[in-house]
Amino acid sequence: MKQIVILGSTGSIGTSSLDVIARLGPGYRVLGLSANNNTDLFLKQVHQFEPRFAAVMNPDSYEKIKDQMPEGTRLLPPEIDSLCFMASLPSADLVINGVVGAVGFQPLVAAIKASKTVALANKEPMVMAGKTLMKECERWKAAILPVDSEPSAIFQCLAGMANEHTYNNISRDISKVFLTASGGPFAKRRGALSTVTPQEALKHPRWKMGKKITIDSATLMNKGFEAIEIMNLFNLPEEKVQIVIHPQSIIHSAVEFNDGAILAQMGEPDMRVPIQYAITYPKRLPGSVKKLNLFEAAKLEFMEPDLNRFPCLELALAAARQGGIFPAVLSTADEIAVAAFLNEKIKFTEIAKLVYAVLKAAPQTPGHATLNQALEADRWAREKAEEILQNKSFRKVII
Repeated sequence: MKQIVILGSTGSIGTSSLDVIARLGPGYRVLGLSANNNTDLFLKQVHQFEPRFAAVMNPDSYEKIKDQMPEGTRLLPPEIDSLCFMASLPSADLVINGVVGAVGFQPLVAAIKASKTVALANKEPMVMAGKTLMKECERWKAAILPVDSEPSAIFQCLAGMANEHTYNNISRDISKVFLTASGGPFAKRRGALSTVTPQEALKHPRWKMGKKITIDSATLMNKGFEAIEIMNLFNLPEEKVQIVIHPQSIIHSAVEFNDGAILAQMGEPDMRVPIQYAITYPKRLPGSVKKLNLFEAAKLEFMEPDLNRFPCLELALAAARQGGIFPAVLSTADEIAVAAFLNEKIKFTEIAKLVYAVLKAAPQTPGHATLNQALEADRWAREKAEEILQNKSFRKVII
């Protein structure tokens, strides 16, 4: 019996994870579930899977459902400590971190220090302090299994080349990693992007995801985050990571080795594949996902990303090169900017401007960010982004 905690159970990763677990059968049990404020769906999940522990982060949601838990389920207080508690439960065999944003940082740290295996879809912590987190994994004998489609594809291509705690020695065998991106809804759109509406940006052509990651996909910031994530996760320098626009989303990523051989992970664009691989790892069990028909997928396109048209990607790569707290500042500034765009406070093209303005104001720090530095950078960037957003000074920024 594998006991699983899911943080962010009402989001796209969480709902897909529960679908996979339900199909896998009695060998997989839900031990804990958390959500933010989608109480209707959360109550359905709790009553269907009857976890031992449940948590909602929104205090109003907590008050709404506190008397509706099934027998045997304990509803924890609406605070970050509850997520950390579930992430470090002694009986948890796997923690699926599917929350959005920096809120997933402390639960990930708690899981690592409890020597857990974490199926990680929340890429922001790996952006904020990935190098340090990987050192903590080695120290505590914890393991991170990437769940996002492209990092998972790389993980699958490298299967068997490293132990589960570190990838320190495999970089020398790798010539290049091809990190693929669908390009989002505007990869082939002509004309200015300044008039793009939230509704247009949320219409992803290939993937069904949460709002934040869908907007990040449209700006290509998500691919910048993933580039930083895989540099940290697999101990790769930037020059070994090549981002490739691949609109069909059939090749989820590929690894080129020193001898010229390339291994690619392919399949239909369905997040249940990488999620199930993380849940059943190292086994591969039968799944319910549609199998790839190579004859139907005969046309595969590959293009270089346009950094002038999508400056968020260049900002992410620049933050990675700068190091220190800059990746953490990048992550938080983007979180604020995307929320502002979704609330129609700024234009689509102003997401990059706001992020750049916050990065420009950030203090220089040497080396890799420590856990405490990353958390402090998140706090600082949140305040600075809100300040810049209010005074509208970012609109004068030229990138």
